[in-house]
Amino acid sequence: MQKIISYPISLVAYILFLLVLIIFHPIQWICLNVFGYQAHKKSVDYLNFFLLRVGNVIGSTYKFENIERIPKGVPIIFVSNHQSMFDIIAMVWFLRRFHPKFVSKKELGSGIPSVSYNLRHGGSVLIDRKDPKQAIPKIKGLSEYIEAHNRSAVIFPEGTRSKTGAPKDFAQSGVKILCKYAPTAYVVPISINNSWKLFKYGFFPLGLGNRLTFAVHKPLAVKDFTFEEIMSKAGKAIVEGVKN
Repeated sequence: MQKIISYPISLVAYILFLLVLIIFHPIQWICLNVFGYQAHKKSVDYLNFFLLRVGNVIGSTYKFENIERIPKGVPIIFVSNHQSMFDIIAMVWFLRRFHPKFVSKKELGSGIPSVSYNLRHGGSVLIDRKDPKQAIPKIKGLSEYIEAHNRSAVIFPEGTRSKTGAPKDFAQSGVKILCKYAPTAYVVPISINNSWKLFKYGFFPLGLGNRLTFAVHKPLAVKDFTFEEIMSKAGKAIVEGVKN
C-alpha cells in the first residue's frame, strides 16, 4: 500500500527536487563569480537546506546526534558509511560550520544542475575510481587544503552506496592519504542509518516516512594513533552504529 501511495508523492518530490537544483545553479554562479567563496558556500548551504525540505515531502526527517563532539578550529576528516544521496545533502547542511568538501566520483562532475557545479568549484575533488593513481594527487590536494584552512573532508570508504544499509568493506587508501597530509586533523567517524530506505524500491517510487539518523562518534586525533589504529577504531564505531 505504501508503494502505491508513494507514486504521486514521489513524482511531486522529484519535480520539486529538480526545480531547487535548477533555481540554485545560477545563484551559485553569481555568488561565486561576483562575491567569492563565502557567498558561494552560503548558497550551497541553502541549496541543501531546501533539498532536505523536499525530503520532508516524502515524510523524511533528519537527526544529527552528538554533533557537539566535533572539534572546532582544526582540520576534520569525516569518515562514514554511505547509503544514499541524502547522506551528502544532510551532511552539507548539518556540518556547514566545518565547510565539508567531498571525495566524489568523477561522473557527478557533469550533467547535474547545481550539484556538478558545486563539486567542480566548491573545493571537493572528483576521482576516477577505476584509476587509483589519478586519485592520489587530488586527495593529497584536498588534505593540504583542509590542513591549511581548518576545514573538513568527507570520505565514504565503501566507495559505493549500500543498497541494504549493511556496511561494505572499507577501502583504506583515500583515508590514509588524507591523514598523511593533514597531520593535525581529527578523524570523526559517523554512522548513517535509514537513508537507504528512501530508495528501497529503486529510483522510483521513493520510500516514505523514514527517519534518517547520523551518529557522530568519538574523534580520533591523527597524531595520537597509527593509521591502522585509526581505521580499526573508526571502522568499528561506524559498523556498530549502523542498525538495519
